[in-house]
Amino acid sequence: MIQVRNSAKAIIFQTGKLLTIKYIDAEGEWFSLPGGGQEAGETLTQALERECLEELGVEIEVGPIRYIREYIGQNHEFADHDYDAHQVDHMFICNIAEDISHLVSLNPDPGQVGITWLPIIDLTSYRLYPKFIRGLLVNEPNLSGPVYLGDVN
Repeated sequence: MIQVRNSAKAIIFQTGKLLTIKYIDAEGEWFSLPGGGQEAGETLTQALERECLEELGVEIEVGPIRYIREYIGQNHEFADHDYDAHQVDHMFICNIAEDISHLVSLNPDPGQVGITWLPIIDLTSYRLYPKFIRGLLVNEPNLSGPVYLGDVN
């Protein structure tokens, strides 16, 4: 039986850049939004605050929800690896609540090798997941109101 997993992700902009978590696999570098899985008894915003503290080493201010995306693994490019995955990502516009000169992971995710600011104008040239978000963030100047994206990668 496939379990649905809730996840909260942070969209953090600063001076034309997007804050991401960096990983490396056999194909090279890839990036994701900071955040992660919701634990029992946590609200989505509490999960996001905890995950960002672990991954970025700083406290964040969670703003409005921007995107909701479902990921059903069997329908996408990594089906052989995560066929049984069904995750619902809730992506929030966030701000860092403190000095950001010292971003250091306190409890990095498995495989996390760094924290990287990617230039928004060039997002489509990076392996940023979910892929669908790259074009949205580059091409959409108005970040108001939530958007349900459906089952996309």
